Amino acid sequence: MLVRVAALALLFLVCAPLHLATRAVTGTSPWPPRFLGAAAWLVGARVRVEGAPVAPHSLLIANHVSWLDILAVAGATGAAFVSKDNLGPGFVHWLADQNHTIYVRRGHIKGARNQALEIALALEGNQPIALFPEGTVGPGTHLLPFRSTLLEAANYASKDVTIRPVALDYGPNGPDIAWFEEPAKANVLRILGRKGTLPIIVKLLAPLAHDGNRKSIAADARRALEQALGFNSPEPSPIGEPR
Repeated sequence: MLVRVAALALLFLVCAPLHLATRAVTGTSPWPPRFLGAAAWLVGARVRVEGAPVAPHSLLIANHVSWLDILAVAGATGAAFVSKDNLGPGFVHWLADQNHTIYVRRGHIKGARNQALEIALALEGNQPIALFPEGTVGPGTHLLPFRSTLLEAANYASKDVTIRPVALDYGPNGPDIAWFEEPAKANVLRILGRKGTLPIIVKLLAPLAHDGNRKSIAADARRALEQALGFNSPEPSPIGEPR
């Protein structure tokens, strides 16, 4: 574990100055997704990407298993993420900010439209936006109910948004990796101390046809992810609570 922590610290010391200098000169920087992808490799993940490359103005709908999801998807697609606003310590927030993370408040139903509008604005840029509609990490054996509210962003954006499910496949390691009902610190230390490598397949599935109905988008995405992962998830409704 100490070797991995030292390697991550060295990676940060190399990438941070390059990122800050590039952003100062050009106004943008490719380094945050590169950093996250390299960090995935250093902590033992061996990511394989399947599917056609992600185009600009894409909304990625992914299953959520672990904090490793962020590293794997960012490295594979260059995506920014939608995250809860109480993400963690200040340094973690700073790192997330560098990759243009969009923060939302859980349960803030009255502000859901404004949150979707913020995501829509981000979708008008070239960086893909990844969303975890389960709203939390699952057990790695099945999908939790999907919340559809923020998927309204695809309808609000002025650009033609491509909606693509992204299946994060940890194979038989899913239940062991899952950050499910485990304290954050304990999970991070456990994963960092895990011996060997961890295969992860990032499956970029075919774009969804959508009619503007966010609940239909959520249900179609959930079915596509279930099929790609070989899951048989229990009901309730595939869109969870009606929000």
